[in-house]
Amino acid sequence: MKYNGPKIKKARRLGIALSPKSEKFLERRPNVPGQHGPNRRRGKQSEYGRQLTEKQRLRYQYNLSEKQLRGVYAKATRKPGNAGEVMLQMLESRLDAVILRAGMARSIYQARQMVSHGHFRVNGKKVNIPSYSLRIGDKITVREKSKDLDAFVLAQQVAKTPEYITANDKELTAELSRLPTREEVPVTCEISLVVEFYAR
Repeated sequence: MKYNGPKIKKARRLGIALSPKSEKFLERRPNVPGQHGPNRRRGKQSEYGRQLTEKQRLRYQYNLSEKQLRGVYAKATRKPGNAGEVMLQMLESRLDAVILRAGMARSIYQARQMVSHGHFRVNGKKVNIPSYSLRIGDKITVREKSKDLDAFVLAQQVAKTPEYITANDKELTAELSRLPTREEVPVTCEISLVVEFYAR
């Protein structure tokens, strides 16, 4: 799924930055969108409401459809280990997510678009599927004709590559060196509530 709606409005609704531009807006207007702004009275959120909010946060941080995220949960429950942590490991192994973490894109939306446009190779082969699942040791490279794009320079200026990804900014390469732990994954989400939402 490619979300084409207003990202700043969605970011304010969920209370998380979905793009570099939305970070600036959240600093100025951290309250949820609506006519009455911060003065609007809100009732206590139900347990289901909290679970739904966390699920939506996770969805939009990876730019997934509901069907895709439910599928990730179903696969995670069939694997050994904590379902929430396995879910995050599967999501972080996606090609578009690794490109974002490696500093080759400024947002998950840009990463998805760049993969779809065929700018990347995985182990020397062209891959244009954003959901492509990487294995440990798979090497991502940028197509020769695409290396001069300004998008890569801009992305590297704000990127902080996590320890489970090995990236080379000069050669524009990245590699998933190992699976991350929950604490290492840079997403704002209480994953246990997401698991509870789907386990209902």
